[in-house]
Amino acid sequence: MQNIRDVLTPENLSMLQAIAQAGSFAAAARQLGVVPSALTYRVRQIEDALDVLLFDRSARQARPTAAGAELLREGARLLDEVDAVAHRVRRVATGWEPQLTLSVDGVISPHTLFELVEAFYAQSPPTRLKLVDGILSGTLEALASGRADLALGVSAAGSGVAGLQQGLLGDLLFIYVVAPHHPLAQAPEPITDATLQAHRAVAVADSALRGGLTMGLLGGQDVLTVASMQAKVQAQLRGLGGGFLPEPMVRPYLEAGHLVARRVARPERSIRMHYAWGGPGFAAPGRALQWWLEQLQSPVTRRALLENHHHF
Repeated sequence: MQNIRDVLTPENLSMLQAIAQAGSFAAAARQLGVVPSALTYRVRQIEDALDVLLFDRSARQARPTAAGAELLREGARLLDEVDAVAHRVRRVATGWEPQLTLSVDGVISPHTLFELVEAFYAQSPPTRLKLVDGILSGTLEALASGRADLALGVSAAGSGVAGLQQGLLGDLLFIYVVAPHHPLAQAPEPITDATLQAHRAVAVADSALRGGLTMGLLGGQDVLTVASMQAKVQAQLRGLGGGFLPEPMVRPYLEAGHLVARRVARPERSIRMHYAWGGPGFAAPGRALQWWLEQLQSPVTRRALLENHHHF
């Protein structure tokens, strides 16, 4: 009987994933550029070594058995680990991270962000960039869980996260706005909580995988929940509800008369925004992260990331 370590190779695990995704041995064989019999033989070798059936072959499709599904799940994790080891080795050799993931909150100016991305690529770095959307506590959670290397637009304090470091981006003023045709556009000011409660609020869903935050909602209020800050702006422009939005983001719409700012009984909120990096098990930053942290030393860049929203 074959040694289990000899059959559970990255190559074989990738092959099993290809079969499961293709849905049949024949389709997977075409994708991998081998004859179907060679594929069947290799799968049988793995099944013999593990003494389990991995695919149900009773139909024309290759459906993973319960044991096969478990091996595919664990195999995906092992392949990620292999990739991570290769990345770490390469980073040690060159000082550049193979990939840098930025968790970017919806309040951050996309125009300024992409100017920075452009400047980063101008150096021809060997690092791939990945930008992921973060909302509220999810921006920080992506960092704390190791799914991101740098978080831009963190409002929640991350003092409870081991190894986390953060810098100040600036203060961001959130104001209450509605469309000019919304009933609250004519309500006497300051608008009380009781009046607000009678009208739908537009809220952005927190991108944290667990728990999460909501901001500025009243108990019992009808809520339209959207996935991004840009969608919240669009919903409020259509008069689908009211809510607090960052002043720099809505400034162009206020100037054009597409939105109106309303004074509410609850005070305007100025939220201190940070950027953060590090987290559990963090060592020294690689050269890509160092570059981004250097750019964030500039007060002009920090201000532009929060304010530069009027480039259409």
